[in-house]
Amino acid sequence: MKPILRLLALALAALLTPVAMGQVYPSKPVRLIVPFPAGGPADIFARFLAQGMTASLGQSVVIENVSGVGGVLGVDRAAKSAPDGYTLGLNSSSAVSIAPFSMANMPFDPLKDLALITTVVRVPEVLVTNPSLPVNSVAELVANAKANPGKINFGSAGSGTITHLAGELLKVEASINLTHVPYKGAAPAVNDMLGGQVQMGIFDVPVVLPHIKAGKLRALAVTSTKRASSLPEVPTTGEAGYPKVLSDNWYGLIAPAATPPAVLKRIHAAAVSALNSAEVAEQYAKVSGVPMPSSPEEYAAYVAQEQAKWGSVVKAIGFKAE
Repeated sequence: MKPILRLLALALAALLTPVAMGQVYPSKPVRLIVPFPAGGPADIFARFLAQGMTASLGQSVVIENVSGVGGVLGVDRAAKSAPDGYTLGLNSSSAVSIAPFSMANMPFDPLKDLALITTVVRVPEVLVTNPSLPVNSVAELVANAKANPGKINFGSAGSGTITHLAGELLKVEASINLTHVPYKGAAPAVNDMLGGQVQMGIFDVPVVLPHIKAGKLRALAVTSTKRASSLPEVPTTGEAGYPKVLSDNWYGLIAPAATPPAVLKRIHAAAVSALNSAEVAEQYAKVSGVPMPSSPEEYAAYVAQEQAKWGSVVKAIGFKAE
């Protein structure tokens, strides 16, 4: 082949490659990294999303749990995977809107190393206590904490997570002293709260709802502006006198930044189709989750908004992740 023809052929191949990849993708199962342990809220929402995406993609979407550092380790694993569309990640607000302001050595840049595909779900959190703690309202909790400074332990899904900062906000707003006990995810923290090792916590509704219904945990307030549909009898923190203690959590879908645009478009279409389906909406609603399908641009704007909110909170309380 003559040099000029060879150059033309290479140029044409370069132009067609993203399209071709988009047409054949996926040809094998896709891995979805969840940055928290199995059984926690992130895992619950990811599995319903994976089921919906599997139907659209025609390939299995397999969950892999990689927990630690408030969700940062799992997102970092996804960010540094091969950018071929076969490794995706679920991120929580913590990893992209809190950690960048609290960690001295952030392992990835949310705005440069991640392809933001779509927001997935918004979920309210609820302040719960072990029944052994003799309180039945936020007012009684505050009174007990003031009478016993530092003696009430609150568990979280990890230092720097929303579940941690929500507790810190309560401490500031109510002028109380609580002792923070971080875990590697909400599930182990809730297990210890059920066992009485920690007395309280603020967690995503899905992970504690069964225990509330069974009477094993006591719900004092939902940290949202509106009551949760699955807990209509539980007041909001605003109704309890602490309107600034707000900590709606959310999760989004990400991929390595260098993933080809055509592949990202295919993934986006599958994810949005799943999130708009009646099946996923029904499953999410059972645990007060609200599907949040979005465009990548809307996702980026939302991350910027969340960074502004939580960045100011981190600065105000002087939090630094270890």
